[in-house]
Amino acid sequence: MTTEAITRVPVERPSLGELVGKLLWGTKFRTKLTAGLIILIIWQVGVSAFAARFVAKPFNVILVFPKVLSDPLFQQAAWSSLSAIIQGLFIALIAGTIVGIAMGRMKVFDRLLNIYVNGLYTMPMIALLPLLTIWFGYGGDARMATIIFAAFFSIVINARDGSRSVPPEYLEVCKAYRAPARFVWFDITLFSSLPYLIAGFRLAAGRALVGAVIAEFFVSLNGVGMYVLSNARSFKHNEAVVGVIALVAFGLAFELTINWVMRHYFPWYRREGRGQ
Repeated sequence: MTTEAITRVPVERPSLGELVGKLLWGTKFRTKLTAGLIILIIWQVGVSAFAARFVAKPFNVILVFPKVLSDPLFQQAAWSSLSAIIQGLFIALIAGTIVGIAMGRMKVFDRLLNIYVNGLYTMPMIALLPLLTIWFGYGGDARMATIIFAAFFSIVINARDGSRSVPPEYLEVCKAYRAPARFVWFDITLFSSLPYLIAGFRLAAGRALVGAVIAEFFVSLNGVGMYVLSNARSFKHNEAVVGVIALVAFGLAFELTINWVMRHYFPWYRREGRGQ
């Protein structure tokens, strides 16, 4: 019996391009980090080469970041905006859920309110601000009204669609067992509409943040929006960019909080791209 020579298969070594690609975007975090660094480099080089000296640069923004965060004026502005947004979202969530479910389950309410809800939802918020300031004054009440107005209709529309999508067999079982109306409304309709409500709440949060900033611009009210505007007007663009970053952080913190709540308390809820 002859012994055959064992041929060794040469191991292919990764090229330099593959190593660099794996280092820069081998994982999701590295991909995001690389994209962010590229944007910052383009921003720094472009502003340094073509823009005026007072235009914000990433390096200068990093330098003033600790100073702005420790500034009592910025802290007061951030708390003023954040607390108003949370309160307005809570009011809009309660009122919008009630109105939306009523529209979805009762044809009379839908016929009465449908055209007005859709019309006000598509109307630009800034067009209503002059009236809101006349009705509520140039203060925090006008900002609160703007936040509620911005968030309310997103929740109403999604709650209405969710209550209409309740499986008919659920309602048939309730009818067969003669369940009281409160069980049909709250135990069946409300919980069946939760995916729609969650989507509406996400949309409402973004619109509420925009509404708060617009109201602070318009009525010169203490908040992050006014902090950004005042620093931009006084050519302190680096400080203004820190305020913009704070607004972005508000939105990201809300999204992360919602995702955490969904994972821990609503395990059946699936975001797009997760599972079947």
